[in-house]
Order: sequence, then structure tokens, then C-alpha cells
Amino acid sequence: MRTAQAVSAGGVVLSQPVPDAQIALIARRSAGGALQWTLPKGTQESGERIPDTALREVREETGLEVELLTRLDTIDYWFVWGPEHTRYHKFVHYFLMRATGGDLSRHDSESEEARWFGLGEAEGVMAFGNERQLLQQVPAALDHWSSRR
Repeated sequence: MRTAQAVSAGGVVLSQPVPDAQIALIARRSAGGALQWTLPKGTQESGERIPDTALREVREETGLEVELLTRLDTIDYWFVWGPEHTRYHKFVHYFLMRATGGDLSRHDSESEEARWFGLGEAEGVMAFGNERQLLQQVPAALDHWSSRR
């Protein structure tokens, strides 16, 4: 089995840049058919800068227009893609963002649904622990962002 690297980017999208803002999540089906709520993210295109990937993917998957506030963590994990007989080391770069327009009903077909959640509710429905941990960074990231303005 060969090994390769994959790079994606996405965001924690806030309705407003305040600690009690709502967070936009998207729903996708797992390989087993279960509905999974996740942060919007996607694959970097050739020649694309990471922040531009994050903005494009969030716009496509949520239907929202967004702006970057600050960088959050990068999550990395391994997975095997059977059809290619490849073991991937994936890096997903996340940014804190705020919605500036758009409409969740205009999400693309990669997302089954896009919806706003309160912070506590989001933590309760999100499928992946490493993404839930990013939500804990939001208050400090907002403080950092507002102190630079």
C-alpha cells in the first residue's frame, strides 16, 4: 500500500464575532449511511493558498459568504482510501470566520444540510472529537482577533 499526503482547509463559521454566536455546521452521510454533522472543509486545489481553500470550501458547502478572522489549529489524521490502495496522512487547516452574507439553503450537493447551532448544541451533535476541540478555541481566538483590530 502506498502512502500519500492530503491537504484540506475549512472553518468555524460564526454568525457574529461574539463568544455566544451561532456556528454553521454541515451534514454529510458516512460510508455506513449515518448523518454526520461536521465543520465545513474541503480539498486544496493546485496552486491555491490555504486561506483561499478555506474561504472557497466554506462558501460552497454552506452557501454563506464569509471572512477570515484568524487562524485556528491544524488537525491531522490518517485514513485508508481503498479504491486507490493508499494510506493518506491528511492535514486540515482551520480558520475562525464570520458570516457576511449568503444563505444556508444555497449549500452545494456535497452537504446534505447546512444549519446554525448554538455552541453547546453544536458540541452535542458534531461527529468528530477533534473538530469539537476546535470550538473550545473560539473564545481565545475572538479575544486575539478583537485585540488586533
